[in-house]
Formats: sequence, structure tokens, C-alpha cells
Amino acid sequence: QVQLVESGGGLVQTGGSLRLSCASSGRIFSGYSMGWFRQAPGKEREFVAAIRYNGFNTQYADSVEDRFTISRDNAKNTVYLQMNSLKPEDTALYYCALSRRPIATTMSHDYVYWGQGTQVTVSS
Repeated sequence: QVQLVESGGGLVQTGGSLRLSCASSGRIFSGYSMGWFRQAPGKEREFVAAIRYNGFNTQYADSVEDRFTISRDNAKNTVYLQMNSLKPEDTALYYCALSRRPIATTMSHDYVYWGQGTQVTVSS
């Protein structure tokens, strides 16, 4: 069984930065892509970013392109999301997820393990 634990969320002002981390307890981490999703109150969960199993390819939602950076350290079984120039519309519960594919994927149904989420709140 794989467990994913997110950390790093919090309250930040508009224009600020946060770095989210997601640690995996499972041994299969390095062979599969990882992703970040978010869900704001009253809205559906949406894709944010994904990274290939080896870190050599990434994908981003248009809304976060050029502001967020996803990375991973397979030696530490950890994936990161560096978030810069944060906006109030980035406020959401952020989830990391482990995919069943080695390539980066934006589709939530490709992800089989999910964390509990970490809250990010951006004040205006």
C-alpha cells in the first residue's frame, strides 16, 4: 500500500510563494509519474501539474504555467510544487497523486493513489 503525505501549505499574501512537498511511503514511486491537483470550495478538482517518472518531462495547467514548478527527488520518494506569484484564485486544497503511467498525465483517472491534501490560502 502506498501512502502520500503532503506538507507545506499555509496562508500567504498575493504575490508570495510556497513550496509544497509530497512524501511517498511506497517503493513504486520512482517508476511512475506524479501529479498535483487542487480543489477550491464549490468547484471541481482540477489538474495543476504533472511530472514524468524520471523528471524529464512536465505538464502544467495554463493557469499556473510560468508560476509553478513541479520537481521530484526519487531518492527521497518526494515530489515538490514550487508556487510563485500566488494569486487569490490559487486558494484551494492541494493534493498530490501517484499515477499508474510512467509518462506525465493530466487525467485524474490515471492516478491511483492520492494524499489527504494540504490547504493553500492566498489573501488579497
